[in-house]
Amino acid sequence: MAYIRCDFKSLVLDMRTSMIVFLPDEKKVSEAPVVYLLHGLSDNSTAWSRWSNVERYAIEHGVTVVMPEVQRSFYTDMSLGLDYFKFVSVELREICHHFFNTPTAANKSYVMGLSMGGYGALKCALTYPKKFAGCAAFSPACDIESLMIDNVKMNKKEMKAIFGEKLQSKDSIFSLVKKVKNAPFIYLACGEEDFIFSHSEKLNAALEEKDLDYKYEHWSGIHDWAFWDEAVKRAFNLYF
Repeated sequence: MAYIRCDFKSLVLDMRTSMIVFLPDEKKVSEAPVVYLLHGLSDNSTAWSRWSNVERYAIEHGVTVVMPEVQRSFYTDMSLGLDYFKFVSVELREICHHFFNTPTAANKSYVMGLSMGGYGALKCALTYPKKFAGCAAFSPACDIESLMIDNVKMNKKEMKAIFGEKLQSKDSIFSLVKKVKNAPFIYLACGEEDFIFSHSEKLNAALEEKDLDYKYEHWSGIHDWAFWDEAVKRAFNLYF
């Protein structure tokens, strides 16, 4: 499997940024499924390749993995900042197709992520359900409403810069769940001792109420790479 660090210009962000990409050796990139794998709040584009075994899982399943850089943006078109959601959900797919000939068809496209990246993955799949065959969210920080009130990882100034004075429906996972039609299959996983386990429990209830096609798993674990490595392994085994 080819390991590529790609530094490139984003027109949406109007700056140079980075991504880590795994490309399969034994099949054409144009024929391999592509996973957009999103990092968490305190990490960057290198995190998944450094702290998990995702490259080995990608080799086993013959998939392309794209891991972009989004800073602490919460994969959002920020109130006071850059349009990171447009970058990840629209431009990134076009850039990868241009550089590597990755497929753009929905049946070959998957989005996954941990914590902040779990929120981003859900947001991509629920906002653009026709673009993805599947979504996976590991320990997702998806209850933004509660985070804006009480968040030990981010101060209110930072949250305000990202989401504004009041959370808009386009940035609320629970509003998106209520509105979505024909959502892709969603895999949700969270550790039972995770400090944001309540987010996944609340999302599980919302997905069940909407009767969406999904699978929810939880087992003993905290907000760490031991849990996320097992979770992404299960997601790859489920989808590929």
